[in-house]
Amino acid sequence: MARHVLTRMRAALLVLAFSGLALPVAAQGLLRDPDIENALHKLAEPLLTAAGLPPSQVKVLVVNDDRLNAFVVDSRHILIHSGLILKAQRAEELQAVIAHEIAHIANGHIARRLTNLGNANTAARFGLVMALALGAATGSGEAAAGIALGTGSSANRVFLRHTRAEEASADQSALRYMAMRNIDPTAMADVLEYFRGQEVLSEYRQDPYVRSHPLSRDRIRAVEGYAAAYGPKATDHPQAQYWFLRAQGKLSAFIRKPGWTLTRVGKDNSELGLMRQAIAFHRSGRRNDTMAAMNRLLSMRNDAYYLDLLGQIQLESRDFAGAARSYGAAANAAPSEPLILAGYGRALAASGQYAAALGPLERARTRDGTDPRMLRDLAVAYAKTGNNGMASAVTAERYAVLGNLKTAMIHAERASALLPRGSPGWIRAQDVLSAAHAAGIERG
Repeated sequence: MARHVLTRMRAALLVLAFSGLALPVAAQGLLRDPDIENALHKLAEPLLTAAGLPPSQVKVLVVNDDRLNAFVVDSRHILIHSGLILKAQRAEELQAVIAHEIAHIANGHIARRLTNLGNANTAARFGLVMALALGAATGSGEAAAGIALGTGSSANRVFLRHTRAEEASADQSALRYMAMRNIDPTAMADVLEYFRGQEVLSEYRQDPYVRSHPLSRDRIRAVEGYAAAYGPKATDHPQAQYWFLRAQGKLSAFIRKPGWTLTRVGKDNSELGLMRQAIAFHRSGRRNDTMAAMNRLLSMRNDAYYLDLLGQIQLESRDFAGAARSYGAAANAAPSEPLILAGYGRALAASGQYAAALGPLERARTRDGTDPRMLRDLAVAYAKTGNNGMASAVTAERYAVLGNLKTAMIHAERASALLPRGSPGWIRAQDVLSAAHAAGIERG
């Protein structure tokens, strides 16, 4: 049994796969898409302000997992399983889930645990905390975080599993945030109904939400009582419903089979219907139909995120020049969106413009340094322009983000030898070396 522990830990460390939505459904990891993340941010923003948290500091990310779950791993990231997003029936239900996780952050439930982990700050620098907890949440290495961070607790206990007292506290706070923003509080009770009766199931058959968020009849009754006390809100939030349907529709179109999407969309030529059609046509290889749907979509709403979608479609269709133009327009419309900047740099590199790709890729890294796909593209661009020292430094960061600190150390040492001492790249390489040493990684 003992000799399999490191294997399980390594699997958990490497599970984090930040990539585009074209990932195979079986691949566990995060589904990174700027449109979906923007829509989820729109739903979270009023709740974050109600909780007194700065909206710009907290991201809502999607885990590629059809089981129902949501969790927080630190004070800056809320993770929601794709299955829960697709299960929700209305914006308020998804906002109830987000509000509950925000409450865990605002009430200090996660911060107290991380304070007790000596290497938490170093790990957080490269997203290792998220990688470890994600590994546990998706079933890849139950004890990974406890082992890697020098504790004897499992990752679920360290990061994910809440006490009944914490759940009660988070429920009350979340309902208060919803009431403050006139969001129907009964939606939380509706969400809990999805899980009613699961506590009597074996742990293997339960959705992971029940394992990490203890559920009981008393908790459900308490939520129903709080919701009744706050009273159902008659206020409609059409914009919230729009962003919910946009996120859910795009996620569904990329995850489910194209035929499933096209059958259900039918001849729906609304904005969101056209978006779903375009994605399904693209995934079916129907280029003319794809571009026709995209042109109609952009005539209805020409925003940065639809331009990003057009760029992705063109890039995956090997129209590199067209992709660079579309991503460039998207980046001009949303100059602070790291995933769009990363796509722009990727398209420029694909068209052979490696020097031009460095600018948007570096800006993307500055805004979100935990995207391995962007780091890979940035490393290639540096190598193609002859800067092998920076290519090694960025590659070291990429492996650190993925949790492979031993390989990260090799590239960091190479960067340290190639770059001027004290330069920004050299300093970044030292950060990687510090993370590896703090985790007890040795070469050999």
